Amino acid sequence: MATLAVAGLAWRALAPPCPPWPGFLIENPYTDLVAGAERQIARAGIEPGMRVLDAGCGPGRVTLAAAAHVGPSGRVVGVDLQPRMLAKLERRLAAGGVRNVEARRARLGDGTLPADAFDVAIASAVLGEVRDKRAAFADLHRALRPGGVLSITDVLPNPVYLPLARARVLGRAAGFEEARVFDGALAYTLNLIEPE
Repeated sequence: MATLAVAGLAWRALAPPCPPWPGFLIENPYTDLVAGAERQIARAGIEPGMRVLDAGCGPGRVTLAAAAHVGPSGRVVGVDLQPRMLAKLERRLAAGGVRNVEARRARLGDGTLPADAFDVAIASAVLGEVRDKRAAFADLHRALRPGGVLSITDVLPNPVYLPLARARVLGRAAGFEEARVFDGALAYTLNLIEPE
């Protein structure tokens, strides 16, 4: 048991991105039950015609659901650091004939997200992986238009789980205002607003 605890602490300290091979850690019945894509879309308030950022999109679990909700008049940008995750997303987009999604390689916090470009940014079980969390929150703040929503969801037992209290502190430090919290024993969603 002590070995597992040490391994978990080391994983958290290194905060590596989720590798592409254990897809079952991202897409599985448990995650769907406690923080499914449709639930996250509803909590974030995504509607037709919106411009949505899926920050740390991975293979596109939430990206594809968001694309369906924004419809042909909306746009989703899925951003991920890992080319293999983006390649999987692009295969899914091609197979489904989805044309309102752009897959883009970027590291959260590197300042490459466009300013004032999105109505909603979703960060699903990803911010715990980011080494420079302050820079990532600042990047997301800058990318949202005034009144835009950053919707953060995290799920236990994510090895790099970002606690709700820490997400709140980082959000306030970046200039966000708290809008709503959906808190449960196994997962939470925190909606932060870019002040107008």
